[in-house]
Amino acid sequence: MSASGGPAVVALGGGHGLYASLSALRGVTDRLAAVVTVADDGGSSGRLRRELGVLPPGDLRMALAALCGDDEWGQTWRDVVQHRFRSQGELHDHAVGNLLIVALWELLGGDSGGSGPAPGATVAGLDWVGRLLGAQGRVLPMASVPLDIVAEVRGADPSRPHEVTRVKGQVACAKTPGTVLSVSLVPGDPPACPEALAAVEDADWVVFGPGSWFTSVLPHLQVPELARALVATRARRIVALNLAPQPGETDDFSPQTHLEVLQAHAPDLRVDVVLADRGVVDDPVALEKAVGDLGGRLVLADVAADDGSPRHDPARLAQAFVKIFRD
Repeated sequence: MSASGGPAVVALGGGHGLYASLSALRGVTDRLAAVVTVADDGGSSGRLRRELGVLPPGDLRMALAALCGDDEWGQTWRDVVQHRFRSQGELHDHAVGNLLIVALWELLGGDSGGSGPAPGATVAGLDWVGRLLGAQGRVLPMASVPLDIVAEVRGADPSRPHEVTRVKGQVACAKTPGTVLSVSLVPGDPPACPEALAAVEDADWVVFGPGSWFTSVLPHLQVPELARALVATRARRIVALNLAPQPGETDDFSPQTHLEVLQAHAPDLRVDVVLADRGVVDDPVALEKAVGDLGGRLVLADVAADDGSPRHDPARLAQAFVKIFRD
């Protein structure tokens, strides 16, 4: 299977995990859409969100960068949008792509007085950036308004290891010590992005992960409209598991624990395939059982990078996706 044609694929997530899956999938199909979390409240994204009332653009920018082609045009624009200013002033650590995206939202949506772009401007702005970059796919937000993640964390206070507390904000959830038990969103019933719902409805395959489980993957299932679409879609569903636990979120999680948490957050969701790197699966029997509980089959493949880091190799991940789509 080549990038010419191929199945309609929707990849869900955010950050570096979604970057990895999109880098692989853009070589497999030219019918690709990314549905991206919009709950980031830190760094450049958090600053723009607080000052201008916009969706946090960082994860959207990373998804667009991942979809850039391998030619000179694509790689040059990828580097431009990912570039961060280094200074002693207000521009320090702002990503060029974040500013470009927000500028297009303002131009297309008019002056909204700090309440974010007008309806329709958000997706239109992302489409314009995608055309500039020559992106091999479309990038869509999972919701039409900025969101906050609220986590239930056990042992956030080391002196009270059994106490459960509520922690608000993506950055706080990632940095708070203890064990994350569950996540929810504020607001609790946000409007889903209509284009994202349409993409899920029309998809042949939906890919969850890899990525930060509680702050990038599971939030999609906490947007009620999107969760219903993911349950009802005719598309087959793949879960691509991480190569290592996420510090501060899934410390000591086994591969099967990730699936158990997924099932707890979305009990009606059925999964067709779970993809895992064979080098990180210590208990294949337990993982097979967890996959079976979700209604799917387990696929083990060598998808990790050779350098020993917990990163997926895009070419190997693409080969694994091709085989799954064909089978």
